Amino acid sequence: MALGLKIARVAVAALVTAGLLASPVLAQRGRDATAQPKKDEPQITAPHAILIDAENGGVLYERDPDKLIFPASLAKLMTAEYVFHEIKEGRIKLTDEYPVSENAWRKGGAPSGTSTMFAALHSRVSVDDLLKGLAIQSANDACIVLAEAIAGSEAEFAAKMTQRARQIGLTQSVFTNSNGLPDPGTKVTTRELATLAREIILNYPEFYKYFGEPEFTWNKIRQHNRNPLLPMGIGADGLKTGFTKDAGYGLVGSAVQNDLRLIVVVNGLKTPKERAEEAKKLLEWGFKSFEQRLLFADGQEIGAAKVYGGASGRVPLVATGAVKVMMPKAGGDKLIARIAYTGPVPAPVTAGQQIGSLKVWRNDKLVLTQPLKATESVAKGSLSQRALDAVTELVIALFRSGAERL
Repeated sequence: MALGLKIARVAVAALVTAGLLASPVLAQRGRDATAQPKKDEPQITAPHAILIDAENGGVLYERDPDKLIFPASLAKLMTAEYVFHEIKEGRIKLTDEYPVSENAWRKGGAPSGTSTMFAALHSRVSVDDLLKGLAIQSANDACIVLAEAIAGSEAEFAAKMTQRARQIGLTQSVFTNSNGLPDPGTKVTTRELATLAREIILNYPEFYKYFGEPEFTWNKIRQHNRNPLLPMGIGADGLKTGFTKDAGYGLVGSAVQNDLRLIVVVNGLKTPKERAEEAKKLLEWGFKSFEQRLLFADGQEIGAAKVYGGASGRVPLVATGAVKVMMPKAGGDKLIARIAYTGPVPAPVTAGQQIGSLKVWRNDKLVLTQPLKATESVAKGSLSQRALDAVTELVIALFRSGAERL
């Protein structure tokens, strides 16, 4: 029997909630930084780390990934995503040229002593070249030039960055500048950096390639890509490194082997050598130890949600695309899959409407959350149907109330 069918028949249960998900664990928790690794996991010293499957965001490894930390130059990934989105929406063109202000030049250019593309004061630089400076040279001046031209000031741009972060699922991260230069207000989580990298990789493949280019020359100064994973021969093609005294050494990386792409994030390391070694170690372990399994085929019904006041009492649910999960090649792990939604869902329901999500645990760890949508529309029911549903819900509510008092 296919793994997907087995899961569908014996392990998928609908959890109708009033807001909180009842699950094998009360909340999604990353491993504490002091926790000892399991025997089949790599010895990782990074205080914060995560390894995910790029296709669906499934978690392979995590170590204290939800603590808010300083991102350093890893914050530039949010600047990049914002600009990529503006280009995709047609509000910016790669050929647009932006001026290098004195603020951008002093704060992030040659006089700053920080990573820079050495853009000349009062020169004009195309968006295409500014993005290359950002991605390849980690150029602070490029970020400030983009911020000032797009939003009028870096502070206003940072506010827009944070707003955009919420739109793509980054619920905790806050940005106060465009480049990650030290500021107590700029905080991110390791998990959300992985989410951000996945957003860039999946939605902007035409721009993601910038992160893998080995070098870039501007103002007659050639600089090599700062990502230590690129020349290691492990299939790495992005993304960014970061360092400040407060943040330590961090890296967001991605690599592909045998058509499988993984994303790694490590943070808080003491040396650039440790940063490179830890990231490589996690990627190689992930490729060696896991394989992708199909749970549900594209379009396969996963379950159903209860409908209140509708012509039908239920609506079938499917995911967008196939549902796959990473499983250890050695086997032995237990999967639990559950549908979570707030319900019953009031009619009318529209086909394609997001109803809830499929949550998958590997043993006691939540490793995958996939949105679910209705496969068909459900119109409002007749007056008698709505009355019957109302009575049913009243009886259920009274039963629950009585059970709670016992």
